[in-house]
Amino acid sequence: MELPEDFDYSEYNYSYDGNDTTHETPVFHQKPQCLKEAFCVILLVLSAVIFLLGFCGNALVIWISGFKMKKTVNTTWYLSLAISDFVFCVFLPFSIANMAMEDWVFGYYMCKFASAVMFLNMFSSIFLLVVISVDRCVSVVFPVWAQNQRTVRKASVVVVLAWLFAMGLSIPSLIFRDVRTHMGKTTCYNNYSLHQHSHAAVAVTRFLAGFTVPFVIIIVCYSIIILKLRNNRMTKSSKPFKVMTALIATFFVCWLPYHVFVLLELHHHKYDHALLAGGLKVGTSMAAANSFLNPVLYVFMGKDFKQKFKSSVLSKMENAMAEDGRTTSRYLSRSSSMDGRASTHI
Repeated sequence: MELPEDFDYSEYNYSYDGNDTTHETPVFHQKPQCLKEAFCVILLVLSAVIFLLGFCGNALVIWISGFKMKKTVNTTWYLSLAISDFVFCVFLPFSIANMAMEDWVFGYYMCKFASAVMFLNMFSSIFLLVVISVDRCVSVVFPVWAQNQRTVRKASVVVVLAWLFAMGLSIPSLIFRDVRTHMGKTTCYNNYSLHQHSHAAVAVTRFLAGFTVPFVIIIVCYSIIILKLRNNRMTKSSKPFKVMTALIATFFVCWLPYHVFVLLELHHHKYDHALLAGGLKVGTSMAAANSFLNPVLYVFMGKDFKQKFKSSVLSKMENAMAEDGRTTSRYLSRSSSMDGRASTHI
C-alpha cells in the first residue's frame, strides 16, 4: 500500500532535487501495472478491507463512547483513540487510489496533508496508549490519590496535550513532502535534498518518539502493575488488563515493520531495492491495520464471546467498554474504603 512513506519506489534516487522533471511534458504515459501483479492486488484488497472495517468500527466507537455512554476518564481515552483512527481511515482512499493508478492525481497540498494525517495518527495513538498505561499504573500504585484526582476534565486536558504534541511531530511531512512528474507519472515523495541530514533526523526522531521511548514507558508501567497483581488477591476480572495489553501489543506489532524498513532505508545502498520497496509496502499496510484492530479488540476481548455475539454489535461494544469503566470504578472505591490498600484491577 503506497501510504506516505519515505521511499520512492520508482528509482534508486532517494533525494531527488526536483529541478528538471517536476513539471516536464511526458513523452509517453506509463500504464499502471498494479492490477496485473498478485502482490499489489492483495495489498489493494487488504487496504479496502482495512478502510471499511476501520471506518465503520471507529465510527461506532465514537458514537457509543461520545453520545451513548456517560462521560468518564476511560471513555475519554477510548473516544480520542477512535477519533485518531477514524480520521486516518478517512484518508485511506487516497492511498488506495494512488496504489491502483500508480499515479498521484490529488495535487501538491494533498500530498503533504495526507502524509501529515498518517503521522498524526501514529503519534496520537501511541501517546494515548502511553497515557492510558500511566493512568492504570497510577491507579494501582496510588488508588486513594487516583480516586480523588482522576477527573474527566483533567483527562480531556491530557488528551489535548497529546494531540498537540503529535501535531508538532507531524510537521516534517508538511515541510518535506513534494510531488514530481516523470514520464507521465506523478509521484508524492519526501524531498530531503535541500537539507543534508534531514532524512536521518526525521527517521530517527520518529523511531524514538513514536516507538522506543513510549515502549519503555509502557513496559515499566505494566511491570509495576504485574508486581502488584502478584502480591494481591483482590483480582476478580482480568478483562481490562487483557484489553489494554492487546491494544498495546497490536500497536507495536503493526508499527514495528514500518520503522524497521524506514531505518534500513537510511542505508539503502546496502540493501536490495526490491526488498526495501516490498518491505515498506507491507509495513505501511500493517500500520494501517492498527486503525481497525482497536475497535475490534473493544468488542471481542470481553467475557463470554458467544453470549455477546448473539446480541447486537452496538450492545456488545457498549457493554465491553462499560465493563472496563465499572471495573476501574469498583477497585478505586474499594481501595479508598480500605485505607489505601492497592487494588489489582486496571
